[in-house]
Amino acid sequence: MTLFRQTTELLPERRDNTGSVIRSYERNEYGSRGRRGRRFSRAIRRRLSFWMFLLVLLFLIYMSVFHGKIEGETSPQRDIYQETSGLYSKEQPRSKQRKQHFPCDVGFAESVNELVEPKDYMNFTQFTLGYIEREDITYGHHKFEPRFGGHQTLEEREKSFYAKNQTIHCGFVKGPEGSPTTGFDLYEKDKEYMNTCHIVVSSCIFGSSDFLRRPTSRKISDYSKRNVCFVMFLDEQTMAKLSLDGHVPDDSGHFGLWRPVIVRNLPYTDMRRTGKVPKFLSHRLFPSARFSIWLDSKMRLQTDPMQILEYFLWRKGSEYAISNHYDRHCVWEEVLQNKRLNKYNHTAIDEQFVFYQSDGLTKFDPSDPDTPLPSYVPEGSFIVRAHSPMSNLFSCLWFNEVDRFTSRDQLSFAYTYLKLRRTNPDKPFFFNMFKDCERRALVKLFRHRTAMDPPPHL
Repeated sequence: MTLFRQTTELLPERRDNTGSVIRSYERNEYGSRGRRGRRFSRAIRRRLSFWMFLLVLLFLIYMSVFHGKIEGETSPQRDIYQETSGLYSKEQPRSKQRKQHFPCDVGFAESVNELVEPKDYMNFTQFTLGYIEREDITYGHHKFEPRFGGHQTLEEREKSFYAKNQTIHCGFVKGPEGSPTTGFDLYEKDKEYMNTCHIVVSSCIFGSSDFLRRPTSRKISDYSKRNVCFVMFLDEQTMAKLSLDGHVPDDSGHFGLWRPVIVRNLPYTDMRRTGKVPKFLSHRLFPSARFSIWLDSKMRLQTDPMQILEYFLWRKGSEYAISNHYDRHCVWEEVLQNKRLNKYNHTAIDEQFVFYQSDGLTKFDPSDPDTPLPSYVPEGSFIVRAHSPMSNLFSCLWFNEVDRFTSRDQLSFAYTYLKLRRTNPDKPFFFNMFKDCERRALVKLFRHRTAMDPPPHL
């Protein structure tokens, strides 16, 4: 009898499903307990009803507040919300397996020793570009705070797009005499070395955000090893982390081909934005250089720099080369992707996007034969440049957009290029947007470092 009582208490559903004899027996022997069970079940039902009512009420309050927020937005913001919502609804279910992207054949010159720069290669649009070195501005009783990118007004911004003799904002702007530095401070010995560079390969790691990946030495010619500067910009934190990872500089202070250049007093708290300084402003950092190649720290260079210059610039007659994105070609898609992955504050992205649309940015149309680029979204991890006036101007303009708006440079690329082209219809900018598979043929790709990643085998 004791065993039966324990079984029925542990499995109360059996009391509801067994025959009438067992139910009668339970009512007679345990009637009071059955009544308590019924009272207990009624109490549970009342509690469940209460919580269900409360959840419905909270949901209705949330919907009313959220709907009111959407209705209270400005018209352009509401349009962006509707457009991106439409893209979400039209989007196909995302595959759990990532797409495979492969390199393709690139017809590099066989011998570096026979490469010669064409005599008339640098016969591009000519004008003189100067840079604002210092600002001394007062705003009434408000304290002036110097900024690395300066305080460019909208009027100054508009004028800066003209390809003419002018002085523009382009980073490295100092404040009044005696004011604190605005950042990206370098040691004098490094500045002296950088002033001697005529061809540069550069990259950066700030905030210990990635591993140090050395160029594949056996793929680099002796000529390039003697004549090309390989510069890796690091902050002091990253330098210390490299030592912990086992990277020991050689007798000349190099890590393989990389010469480390320490940057003190980083100009931005956002490491991505700080990384745009060496990425876009190589003509400011290397004032004597004629050519530069930029690669993100997620890449290991395994192609000779001279072959890269010959193929992407000299052979094509171009002064700026960058690859298209491997997946996306329209800025609308890039905005959606940045929001989906929470790459940046959504409100800041919307403000930038609204501004660009109001100033003429349109969707990419691959069927339009007059489309000036094969894609409006670049894969900006690899850039090849001649330090020509138009190339330097475009680099300054693109940096200024990153300084003014978000650090997501893929959002500002198409707007900057199209506005520069529209503003100077009679002054061509020889731009080469090449295939992403060609970029993959130049380097070995890695994913960026995470906090849990162990150091790679050296």
